[in-house]
Amino acid sequence: MSSLIGQQRTYCNPVNLDYGYCPIPDFVVNGRHRTSADPVIVLYKGDYYLFATNQQGYWWSADLQTWHYVSHSFLRPYHHTYDDLCAPAAFVANDTLFLIGSTYTKDFPLWMSTNPKDNVWETRIDSFKVGAWDPAFFVDDDKKWYLYYGSSNVYPIYGVEINRSTYLPVDSARTLAYLNYERYGWQRFGEYFDNIFLEPFIEGAWMNKFNGKYYLQFATPGTEFSGYADGVMIAENPLGPFVFQKHNPFSSKLGGFIRGAGHGATFYDKYGNLWHVATGVISVKNNFERRIGLWPAGVDKDGVLYCNTTFGDFPHFIPQQRIDCPDSLFTGWMLLNFNKPVQVSSTFGGYVSNYAVDEDIKTFWSATTGNKGEWIVSDMGDVCTVFAVQINYADMDAQFMGKINDIYHQYIVYASSDGKQWKTIIDKSNNTKDIPHDYVELPTAVKARYLKLLNLHVPSGKFAISGFRIFGKGNGFPPDSVKNFIVLRTQKDKRSAWIKWSPVDNAYAYNIYVGTAPDKLYTSIMVYGKNEYFYKSMDKDISYYFTIVAINENGVSSPLRVVKVE
Repeated sequence: MSSLIGQQRTYCNPVNLDYGYCPIPDFVVNGRHRTSADPVIVLYKGDYYLFATNQQGYWWSADLQTWHYVSHSFLRPYHHTYDDLCAPAAFVANDTLFLIGSTYTKDFPLWMSTNPKDNVWETRIDSFKVGAWDPAFFVDDDKKWYLYYGSSNVYPIYGVEINRSTYLPVDSARTLAYLNYERYGWQRFGEYFDNIFLEPFIEGAWMNKFNGKYYLQFATPGTEFSGYADGVMIAENPLGPFVFQKHNPFSSKLGGFIRGAGHGATFYDKYGNLWHVATGVISVKNNFERRIGLWPAGVDKDGVLYCNTTFGDFPHFIPQQRIDCPDSLFTGWMLLNFNKPVQVSSTFGGYVSNYAVDEDIKTFWSATTGNKGEWIVSDMGDVCTVFAVQINYADMDAQFMGKINDIYHQYIVYASSDGKQWKTIIDKSNNTKDIPHDYVELPTAVKARYLKLLNLHVPSGKFAISGFRIFGKGNGFPPDSVKNFIVLRTQKDKRSAWIKWSPVDNAYAYNIYVGTAPDKLYTSIMVYGKNEYFYKSMDKDISYYFTIVAINENGVSSPLRVVKVE
């Protein structure tokens, strides 16, 4: 892909949606918060439709970049107990878009639309009898419908064929997927895969068919953990029997600014490129404080499904044509201000300034007010070439509940080479949109050492930033290669390994690559400011391959020779 910039052709995770606030008072623990999860994207009549949990509506986009919210109007008359859809399923059949939410009851409707952009829906059947939680529908090549569902730390993922005329099950549901965390480390419960008191959850089923084989995907071990991931099993038939793919989980994001890549959907864009959309984790104000991420995906020549989350929250291109390699979508624009000096207008309590540049969405700086005039200045340490900026708001002391329309953010970003003379590079002073994770690709690259973010308006609460992220190129050299890279696999429990290496003086982060073959290093873990990592996601019965690169403002080091670990 070209590295030239002009009109915005890139995006950056988390996806910049007008996320609703938690709609349920009982789930507000440490403050009112935005949240959404369990996404599904379907391509319908040339546009993309995104449905997710508890949004009282959905989004559509022509390009996977700019999303337009549509407030649905069809739910309440049918189900007064709920005013929203949880973990919805959406699918296309017979040139019609179908939609249903999760439910344990037998009277939940299945809706349909041929004009979802204008919010025109009708009830296809007012009582879908299966009553599935975390449902996913799949339409096979022979037009048969299949339903996959389940969300439990006791029960498995089920599958059943659905009669497309009566909408009743053709036969009894079959058990398709159980967890086996005694073998697969990535299925263990807990933030550090070490919680022995609760069984892991299996949930969020999804199905794709590639080259005649069926790929059943599901999430585990829990939506509140950084290790939330999507695994995959493969079968010759839509109802199995299924066996685990060797590369698992296929969608995982253990490091970086925002972590987690579970309970999602795999789909083709209009050019035939494969993508995976999934749930990212914050879990600060509440366990279910979550966001949505979008990553390139692929199926390799051996039929292995993978998701590319390498630099998964850095800027990536949105392709305008069929591409051969998902890796080519990374812009190469590096983070320029990790843990660099920060100045602020004020600080509230312990929400200190450097939390805005520590590459952790769980921490944030907060000003003492949300007033116009609060500001933050990031010093990159030297004059750099800036290509893009991402501003992540933290909604400190927000007062909203549920989906709030017609709220907005306004701000200005200034740039300076000396900290004295400033020029405006982003002006959102007239913005009327809710942009909690605003990402702006500059129309022209800017040379600067300092960037200043000036608050003009926040929708509610204080001016608080979890990530003031500046992307581009430094004026130096990429880091040296890593030395003394060691992977010590635990012999008593071969699901885990201790990875260690010598620090590289001119690096601020590292990417560890893991795979089941030297040419299949599909798992990537970004580690900031440390020279060790405890990896706990292995299949105890197979060998693994590892390598590592160092990262700084100027680029990436050469990788080391791949290391095999038995």
